[in-house]
Amino acid sequence: MTLTLDFLINKTDQKILFVGIGNVLKSDDGVGVFISNRIKEKSTIQKLTVEVSIENYIGKINAINPDVLILIDCVDFGKKPGYYNLIPANELKDYTLNTHNISLKRISELFKMPVYILGIQPKSIDFGEELSETVLNAVHEILEITNH
Repeated sequence: MTLTLDFLINKTDQKILFVGIGNVLKSDDGVGVFISNRIKEKSTIQKLTVEVSIENYIGKINAINPDVLILIDCVDFGKKPGYYNLIPANELKDYTLNTHNISLKRISELFKMPVYILGIQPKSIDFGEELSETVLNAVHEILEITNH
């Protein structure tokens, strides 16, 4: 069975921490931040926005100690803009991340809990503060799942 975001959210016995990553000044690269700022927290869901400096939050994330960590970021899957997928961090080697000094796969090795990447295919990572329409459509789908 493939792990899906919907399945994970509905496992009420697990505490999930969503971490929003990205550069909000580079269009769709800010999608992780955009989503994390809009996730509604509840007893099993927490959120943290780190923008481009996840390495500065390793201690804080480990102190929160969720059952599952989901890093939300722009990922080049080589698919159509707006495509998104939830994948284990150790499977990231085949995909490109746009604005990190250190890879999310490497960062994920510093956490105690299982780490997944909620990757969203960008349309543009040019300078600008707006998300593209196709990425924004994916954002709405993701938020409907996380916030229901």
